[in-house]
Amino acid sequence: MPEPAAGLAAGQPAGNTAGNVATGARPIHAIELDPHLVLIAVPIMLATYVLVMADRFDRSILALLGAGAMILAGVLTQAQAVAGIDFNTIALLTGMMVLVAVSRRSGVFEYLAVRAAQAVRASPMGLLASLAVVTALLSALLDNVTTVLLVAPVTIAITRRLGVAPFPFLLAEVMASNFGGTATLIGDPPNILIGSAAGL
Repeated sequence: MPEPAAGLAAGQPAGNTAGNVATGARPIHAIELDPHLVLIAVPIMLATYVLVMADRFDRSILALLGAGAMILAGVLTQAQAVAGIDFNTIALLTGMMVLVAVSRRSGVFEYLAVRAAQAVRASPMGLLASLAVVTALLSALLDNVTTVLLVAPVTIAITRRLGVAPFPFLLAEVMASNFGGTATLIGDPPNILIGSAAGL
């Protein structure tokens, strides 16, 4: 008579053991949540989101107040809250904000947009393509939302000077910004979080 498997001897279900051996996956452990803590955490989270969407207070302060309320309510300990902070992402975003601020003051975005218009001799189709390329390249190196906010005013000024509608140009820049932001790990905050969690 065959010997029982090691997982069965330890009281582990046979199906789970077979699946883990076949796929090489780690055993799945159920996560038990305290219902009382959930009833406390959900209202705090919803209240924080409502205040953020109301846009009457600074979002950073609201986030800190929400996190502090979670700790004071006992949902998280202070050590767990600190362990959940990704300092690599915060440091990278801080450095990116400094670069964007310096670039905005020096007029880099405006210069690139104007040079892109001059390169295609103010042709509407060429301008559409060149501004999209510039936006995509900048979004791959900097935050894509900030890039669009800085390039869009220049685009509106150029299109008004040419007498064409700015909507197609702005739409192309938004789409190019999304493509450029997903091309690199530093192009978008979610990419930074994923790369940091994956150890890239």
